[in-house]
Amino acid sequence: MASRSADPRTGTGSPSAVDAVSLAIIEQLQEDGRRPYAAIGKAVGLSEAAVRQRVQKLLDQGVMQIVAVTDPLTVGFRRQAMVGINVEGDLDPVAEALSAMAECEYVVMTAGSFDLMVEIVCEDDDHLLETIGKRIRTLPGVRSTESFVYLKLKKQTYMWGTR
Repeated sequence: MASRSADPRTGTGSPSAVDAVSLAIIEQLQEDGRRPYAAIGKAVGLSEAAVRQRVQKLLDQGVMQIVAVTDPLTVGFRRQAMVGINVEGDLDPVAEALSAMAECEYVVMTAGSFDLMVEIVCEDDDHLLETIGKRIRTLPGVRSTESFVYLKLKKQTYMWGTR
């Protein structure tokens, strides 16, 4: 049985390690999320069926996702911001409410100047103002917010998964 440790993202138990073959499969999929299982199998020394099973297990365990990553500007979302939030009392209800908002792409509990950091993606400045002013700031427990509006996206990558 694999040893279990706390998952820093969820606070729940999760397998403490992914084996070298699964890491190699992840690397193959990070290079091309549509790469055929037969090609991945050839690269990592497994059959197509074994790769298919491994990928499904990694997906089921929440180790990875296979998604299309877009540049928000090219699909109609012209304003992004990181919002630092200070909360009075329990963070969990505020974090849950933020996680339920479609505009919130990233919600993390932090140590430091803010209790929560939230990345929001909006259609325009009016949408950003409404999201922060009328939806985030009005949540019970939210004491204050500070917004960091993105002016230009210089790097967005998800290749860190196996290094």
